[in-house]
Amino acid sequence: MSGVSYLDKLLDGVAVEWKPLDEVSVKISSGGTPKTGVAEFYDGNIPWLRTQEVDFGEIWDTGVKITESGVKNSSAKWIPANCVIVAMYGATVGKIGINKIPMTTNQACANIELDKKIADYRYVFHFLSNQYEYIKSLGAGSQTNINAGIVKKLNVPIPCPDDPQKSLKIQAEIVRILDTFTELTAELTAELTARKKQYNHYRDQLLSFEEGEVEWNMLGKVAEFRRGTAITQKQTTAGNIPVVANGPTPTYLHGESNREGETIVIARSGAYAGYVSFWNQPIFLTDAFSVHPNPEILKPKFVYHFLQNKQEHIHAMKKGAGVPHVRVKEFEAYDVPIPTVAEQARIVAILDKFDALTHSLTEGLPREIELRQRQYEHYRDLLLSFPQPQTDHQGRMK
Repeated sequence: MSGVSYLDKLLDGVAVEWKPLDEVSVKISSGGTPKTGVAEFYDGNIPWLRTQEVDFGEIWDTGVKITESGVKNSSAKWIPANCVIVAMYGATVGKIGINKIPMTTNQACANIELDKKIADYRYVFHFLSNQYEYIKSLGAGSQTNINAGIVKKLNVPIPCPDDPQKSLKIQAEIVRILDTFTELTAELTAELTARKKQYNHYRDQLLSFEEGEVEWNMLGKVAEFRRGTAITQKQTTAGNIPVVANGPTPTYLHGESNREGETIVIARSGAYAGYVSFWNQPIFLTDAFSVHPNPEILKPKFVYHFLQNKQEHIHAMKKGAGVPHVRVKEFEAYDVPIPTVAEQARIVAILDKFDALTHSLTEGLPREIELRQRQYEHYRDLLLSFPQPQTDHQGRMK
C-alpha cells in the first residue's frame, strides 16, 4: 500500500481544514496534586495519572490512587474515558496517551475531551503522536515544559469539515489502518512479557540447587577480579570500542580495549551500581570491574546467568547515601554453585536461547516489535501527511 496515493484516494479531492485543538474539543483541562504528606489524600481507590505513565498507548490503570478527600482538597479533576492526554512537563513532555477508564490527573497532564461530532479521538491520538518532536520543541525552560495554552493552539487536520459524517468516516479509516499495526505490536509485546516470565521461571529453576547437590565456593576463590581504568585524553574522540562503565548503554570511543574475550562486567557506582552485563568482544572498562572465572572450574557465561538471577539481591548490596556503589570484596565473598562443566554448558545453552528470544535486538521478539513499530510509524507519517496550512508573517493560518 502506498500511503500517499491511498490518502489521496481516501480524500478524493475533498478539502482539509486545519483547526486548533480548542475548536474540536469539548474541553481541554489539566489536573492537580493533593498535598503530599497528608495520609488521608492518598491510598484511596481513585486513579490519579502522572506524566511518567503517559507513553503513546492506552492507560488502563495508574500507579498511584487518591481519595475523594484528595480530589476535593486539590485541583485534581475527574475526566471521562477516551480523552487524549498530552504530557506537559519534564522528561515525558510531548508524549501522548489515551485514558481508557475515568480517572483524575496531575497538573502536568493536558486532558483533551474531543467533540465526537468533529474528531475521532483515536485519529487525534495518532496525529499528535506523529507530532511528538514538534510538540516537544515548543517547550520552554530548563525542563522544556509546555502549557495548556500551547496545547489548545495545536492544529489538527480535519478532512471534509463541511460534511462531518464523511469527515469522521475518513478519520475512522485512517484509524483502522494504524490500529492494525498497533494491535499487532501490542500482541507481540504481550507475548514478550509472557516469555520473559517463563524465562525467569526456568532460569530460577535451572540455577537453584538442593543442599549437597553441588559444591559451592566464594567467587573470589574461583575467579579473578579486575578493576576498570580511567579514560585517557587520546581516547576521548569517537571510535568503535565500547566503553563500559556504570550502566547498560556504552559509549564508543577511540583507543585500545583493556578487556578481551568473554567478560562479566559489574557496574561499580551510580544509579546502575551492581548492574551485571556480559561482553564477548573487545571493550574498555572504566567505572566498573570485571570477573574472570577459572575456566577449568566455571564457564563465564554460567557465572553471568547466575549473577543475573541474583540481580535484585545484588542491587540491595549498594552502599552510600550520595552516590551508591558496590565493592569488590563483597563480590569476592559471594557464594556461587559449581556444577560440572558439562552441566554448566547445558544450562547456558538453554538460557541463551531464552535470552535471545526475550532480549535480543537482532533476533527474537524485541526485534519483531521494533520492526512493527517502525512500520507503524512509517504508515502513520504517510497517512497523516496532509498539506500544511498557509500562514501569514505572524504564523497565523490564512
